[in-house]
Amino acid sequence: MIAPQHRIYASFFLFAVTTGALMARLPDIQTHLGITEGQLGLTMIGMAIGSLISLTFGPPVVEKLGFRKTALLTVLGPALLFSTIPWLPVAPAMFAVLFVAGLLAGALEINLNVEIDRLEVQTGQRFMNRAHGFWSVGFFVTALFGAMIRQSGLSAGWHLGIVAIIVVAVAGYLLFSATEAPKPVRAEGEGSHRFAFPNLGLLPLCLIGFAAFLVEGAGIDWSAIYMRNVFAVEPFIGGMGLTLFAFFMAAMRLSADPIVARFGPRYVAMVMLTAASLGALLVGTAPTATLALVGFALMGAGCSAVYPLAVSAAAQRTDRPAAVNVAAIGQVSFVVFFLAPPLLGFVAEYFGIRWSYLICLPLLLAGLWASSFALGTKKVEAPHGLPPEPTPLG
Repeated sequence: MIAPQHRIYASFFLFAVTTGALMARLPDIQTHLGITEGQLGLTMIGMAIGSLISLTFGPPVVEKLGFRKTALLTVLGPALLFSTIPWLPVAPAMFAVLFVAGLLAGALEINLNVEIDRLEVQTGQRFMNRAHGFWSVGFFVTALFGAMIRQSGLSAGWHLGIVAIIVVAVAGYLLFSATEAPKPVRAEGEGSHRFAFPNLGLLPLCLIGFAAFLVEGAGIDWSAIYMRNVFAVEPFIGGMGLTLFAFFMAAMRLSADPIVARFGPRYVAMVMLTAASLGALLVGTAPTATLALVGFALMGAGCSAVYPLAVSAAAQRTDRPAAVNVAAIGQVSFVVFFLAPPLLGFVAEYFGIRWSYLICLPLLLAGLWASSFALGTKKVEAPHGLPPEPTPLG
C-alpha cells in the first residue's frame, strides 16, 4: 500500500521533472523560435499570469474537486502541455500553452500544500520540507539527465515527449487510487473566505517566500543560458549550473527538518538567505565558470527550506482557513517563480545577464530582514492542533 505522503512526494517530484525538462531545453527553444532573452521572458510570463489567476480564485475549485482529481489534472496536464512547446512555430502559441500550464501549476501548489498540512495534523508528523525536497530532487534529476541529453544531440521535442509519457504513466498509477486526509476542525466562519489574497499578517511571510522563489527562478530558468552566454561552455558543463543548484537545494530540503527542530525556523531561514545572497553575488561577479558553479550551489542550498518554512507558518495561522493562507502566500511566492524569467530576461537583455543575479540581492536582504521577526524561534514547533508560537504579528 502506498502511503499518502509518498503520493504527495511523487507529485512534487514528477511536476518538477516536467518543469525542469522544459527549463533545461530553454536555450534550444529560444533558438528554435528565433527570439531574444527579453522576448523569451515575455513569452514565459504566460505561466505567471495563469498561476496568479489560479492561486487567487482556485481554493474553492480545489476543495470541490478534492485531492485525487486535482492531483491527476495538475500533474499529468503540464507534462502533456510542455511536450507540445518544441513543436510550436511562434512565441505567442508558447505563451498560450504556458498560460494553461500556469493555471494547473497554481492549483497544484494549493492542493499539495493543503494536503500536506492535513496529513501533518492527522499524524502529528512533519512532511512539508521533505515534500518540497522531492520537488528539488526532481529538478536535480531532470537537470542532470537534461544536460546529458542535450550533449547527446536528442531534440527538445523528443526529450519533452519522452518525459511526458513517463510522467503520465507513473502519476496515473500512483494517483488514481489516492484518498484524502480528513479536514482539520477550523474556526467558525471560515466559509466566508472564497478568494485568496494576502492580508497584513501574511505580508512578512510573503516577502520571505518572494525572496526564496526569486532566487529559485533565477537559478533554474537562466542558469543554462547564463553559462552559455558568459563562459561559452559546452552543453554538459552549461547544464551543471542547474544541476548543482537543484542538487544542493534537494539535499538541504531533505535534511532540513531535524535542523529546524534543533535551531528553530527563524535562525535556519536567516542562515539560508545569507548563503543565497552570497551565492547570487558570486554568480553575478564570477570571473570563471568554476566560481559561477559554486555560486549556483550556494543559491540552491540557501533558498532550499525557506519557502517550506513560510508555508508551514502560513498554514498554522488561525485567522483564516489553511487553504486560503497557503494559496495567498503561494499567490505571491509561486508567481514570482514564474515571473522571474520575464523580469530577469529583460534585465539580461538590456544590462547583461550577470545583473539578473545581482538584482536579486536587495530582495534577498529584505527577506532576511522579514525572517528576523516573522518566523518562530522554537526549536521544536508545536503540533498543528495547538496555537502557533506567538510572533510580533500574532
